[in-house]
Amino acid sequence: MECWAVVEGARVVAGHEADRPVPWWSFTKTVLAAAALVLVRDGSLALEEPLPGRSYTLRHLLQHRSGVANYGGVAAYHEAVARGDEPWPVRILLERTQAERLRYPPGEGWDYSNIGYLFVRQLVEEATGEPLDAALRRLVLAPLGIRTARIASAPADLDQVPMGDATGYHPGWVYHGLMVGSVEEAALLLDRLLKGGFLPDHLLADMRSVHALPGPIADRQWVRPGYGLGLMSGEVASGQVVEGHTGGGPGSTIAVYRTASGMKPRTAAYFATTDRRKEAEDETFRLLEEAS
Repeated sequence: MECWAVVEGARVVAGHEADRPVPWWSFTKTVLAAAALVLVRDGSLALEEPLPGRSYTLRHLLQHRSGVANYGGVAAYHEAVARGDEPWPVRILLERTQAERLRYPPGEGWDYSNIGYLFVRQLVEEATGEPLDAALRRLVLAPLGIRTARIASAPADLDQVPMGDATGYHPGWVYHGLMVGSVEEAALLLDRLLKGGFLPDHLLADMRSVHALPGPIADRQWVRPGYGLGLMSGEVASGQVVEGHTGGGPGSTIAVYRTASGMKPRTAAYFATTDRRKEAEDETFRLLEEAS
């Protein structure tokens, strides 16, 4: 299965099944980052102050610069997922990944960390007193007019969701939360988030401020990659500067990006039941070029 959607101004063009719920995988990080920044706006969280008992800040977590470990490279994690095991309790996850041991001093390196975003999730839930689904609906989804996207918590929540060859997958293995929504909604959410008016200008500028990463990335279109706060960003092979997020898990991939250069900003999202992230990004960037 594959589906796509493009947003340009008030115009939305979508392909077959673009309204069908699909897993957003790590595009959920963009939604989480937006929620955290809303709480910064409201004074419930601080972006620059070290977290209680920690040497890193919320900004460090959002930009993957905290030094916190990732579970993506832990063999036991992937083996447990493949066996269909129940997700580990958070305490066990943190023990098995030695999450308390920072890999580098905060702000002095960069390493993609799903555990860092688990901590962001916990901060959002603690600050709001709400479970993640309710918090994201109130803080981000409803204000941006996104009506059907939701957090999947149990395998039954994925019964009508195309998962490729990952039938029976437990969304609890995505510790920061696995959002499920249509491709059309993903494109609309990113477009409305980044065009301005949702976050205060200074926080949107913080979100879009990029930490440059080594590039180009082999076998992908990223020429000058970087990462903002919950946003992958940089120049791609076409010369366009794009910002958004790619997400992938067992059986499927989604890529959602908006042009950050050119006279007419546009947003595209593409989903396929394949685990090839390059293919999803290639199709999304092609849709952005065709829309021009």
